[in-house]
Amino acid sequence: MMSWAKQKLADVAGTREPIYGPEAIQSVAKQTETAPYTELTRKDFTWSHLNTTCVETEVFYLMSEGGQIAFVQVIYSNVAGLRTTSQFNCKIYYPKSANKPSLWSSDQLANVDFSDDENSFYADNLAVELSEDGNTYTIKSLTNQASVVNLSVTRTAPAFHVGKDGNSTFGTDPNAPWGTMRHAFWPRATSSGTITTADGAIDFEGKACFIHCLQGMKPHHAAAKWKFCNFQSENYSAIAMEFITPPSYGSTTVTVGGITKGNEIVWAGTNCTTTWSKVKDDAEVGWQPPEAVKFEWNGKTKDGKNVTGLIDGPLDEHYDRVDIMAEVPGFIKQIVAGAAGTKPYIYQYPKTTISLKVKIGEEEVVEEGILYAEATFISE
Repeated sequence: MMSWAKQKLADVAGTREPIYGPEAIQSVAKQTETAPYTELTRKDFTWSHLNTTCVETEVFYLMSEGGQIAFVQVIYSNVAGLRTTSQFNCKIYYPKSANKPSLWSSDQLANVDFSDDENSFYADNLAVELSEDGNTYTIKSLTNQASVVNLSVTRTAPAFHVGKDGNSTFGTDPNAPWGTMRHAFWPRATSSGTITTADGAIDFEGKACFIHCLQGMKPHHAAAKWKFCNFQSENYSAIAMEFITPPSYGSTTVTVGGITKGNEIVWAGTNCTTTWSKVKDDAEVGWQPPEAVKFEWNGKTKDGKNVTGLIDGPLDEHYDRVDIMAEVPGFIKQIVAGAAGTKPYIYQYPKTTISLKVKIGEEEVVEEGILYAEATFISE
C-alpha cells in the first residue's frame, strides 16, 4: 500500500502509522532561529475547533494560598470529522496534612457553542469566557455538583508561543502538512474564586498558569510520551512542555518553554530539556514514571544576556496515576480505541517544593517554589 494511503487508513482507523522518519516532522524549533518566541494577544487564543481529527484543550493550573493544587480543563475532540465530543474536567489535590484523596470530576458536555469571536466556550452548565481586554478568563461550571467552579484567572506576564506561529507540523510535504501541534501559554497568572465541594467552598486565591493546546491529528500519532513542568514561586515562573513522537516520526523530541520574572518574559524558546533523572518500575501497567527530575532552560534575553535555569531534585513521593482510557471516556478513548500498542497513563505530581536556579548575565538567584509535574505515557 502506498504511504499516503497507509496514512489515511491510520488517520481514520487509528492504526499505527508507517515509518516516515524524522524528516516528516517540522519542529517549531526551526522557527526559533529567527523568532525565539512571539508575544500573544487576545486573538491568538481563539478556539480552532477543526472539522478534522483533533484534540484541543484549555487548562488552568491553580496553586492556592491554602495549599490546594487544582486544574480545570475543557477538552474538545473530533474523530475523523465524523463525531465531536467535549469534556470538562476538574481535579483538586489536597495538602498532605488534610490526609484526603484527590477529588476528580469529569463530565461530557452537551450543546457546545463558541462566542462569535471564538474566544469563549459554552455548553450546558458551563461558560469559559475571555474578557474584552484579553487578560482574564472566568470559568463557571455546574456540570458536576461534586465540584462547582466559580473562578477567575488573570494574566500577570505576557502570553507567548514559541517561534513565529507556534506550530510543529507533521507530513512528508512541509507545504501540505497533515497534522499540527501548538501550545500557547499564560506562564504566570493569579487566580481567585472558589471550587465548592461536598465539604464546602475552597478559596483558590493564589498563583496560576494557563495553556491552550491544539493537537491537529490523532494524539497517539503525534506523541508517544509527554513531560510537563509548571514551577511557580514568589518572583519566577518556569514552564516546559515536551513531547516525543512515535517511531513513525523518528521518536523526535520537541520541547517548548520559558521563564518569567515578575511581569516580564526572561526567555522563551525550544532550548530547554526535561529529564527523568531517576525512575521506578510500575509493574502493574508496565511504565517507568519519574522519582526525580531535571529541567534546564538556556537562551538569551532580548538585550543579549545569557540566561540559564535549572530545577534538579526529587519529586514528592505522592502522585496520581490516571488511566486515560478509563477515566476520560470522551477524550482519547474514542480516538485511540482499537489502536495497537497504546496504553495511555498520566502520572501527576501535584506539589513538590523545590528550588529554581536562574542566572541572567552575571546575576544568579535561587528561589524556592512549588512544582506541578506530569509524565504521560501513550505508546512505546
